[in-house]
Amino acid sequence: MKLTLAYLGPIGTNSETAALAYSTWLSNNQQLTPTLCAYPSIAQAIQSVANGNIDQAVVPIENSIEGSVTVVLDTLWQSTNLQVYQELTLPIAHGLLSFGESLEQLKTVYSHPQGLAQCQKWLENFLPQVQLVPTKSTTEGIKYLEDDHTAAAISSPRAAEIYKVPILAADIKDSPDNCTRFWIVSSGINDKLREIEPIQGSHLALAFSLPRNAPGALVKALEIFACRNINLSKIESRPSKRSLGEYIFFIDLEGNSHDLQIRDALADLSACTEVLKVFGNYNLLPISESR
Repeated sequence: MKLTLAYLGPIGTNSETAALAYSTWLSNNQQLTPTLCAYPSIAQAIQSVANGNIDQAVVPIENSIEGSVTVVLDTLWQSTNLQVYQELTLPIAHGLLSFGESLEQLKTVYSHPQGLAQCQKWLENFLPQVQLVPTKSTTEGIKYLEDDHTAAAISSPRAAEIYKVPILAADIKDSPDNCTRFWIVSSGINDKLREIEPIQGSHLALAFSLPRNAPGALVKALEIFACRNINLSKIESRPSKRSLGEYIFFIDLEGNSHDLQIRDALADLSACTEVLKVFGNYNLLPISESR
């Protein structure tokens, strides 16, 4: 069986590292070697799955320093057929790549907004003079460096090796524990792997909107899980994009939709919400098996 896997490119991004890790897991556990397909943005990578052009996408969902990747949450909510299939977590390393000889001569630093944000304190302390330029990926800005020795890019040591760019400053992240959760997202309509082996996942992802902004409305929804002793591993709100003060609530919980108490909870939740979307069961792939 052929399988295609989208990721945020180009070569050398953290998303590609995650895609390679997932490919290794597939090879070891499913005897599959997917074809990796690079896309210029996270939105395009995930949309390729929603449109049926690609089987799966590996997308960052949350970083331990900067928080959620909101474009993924928004795209999941707006889509009618996307499902979460697996999760893997990888450590993230950031270096300052440049052909310049010193920090003092730098005027510009390029990186993905997440990369810039994850190194914000370091940049304020050591490069307060530079202009920060957001790019579509952590590797996009590398193409400017050879012709401009006053420019640098925040990217991974792996990218420095691939593109043969010196690391002017190593390990510049703001926290020693910098890691990112990645979700493997598939289409509920064209999910080849679920047809072979349905996932009996340890976690469940869902989102809902409330019928009205009223006192106790959110508490009522969350009590459905509390009274059944169901642990919520994450809860986050996003603007509904319909009106100010109206939100979508995203929840990750421990359990499987086939469990009786989870099924009962989802039935009660459906009764007190405006729209309820269940994105699917997923397992947490061990990093040791994902590398």
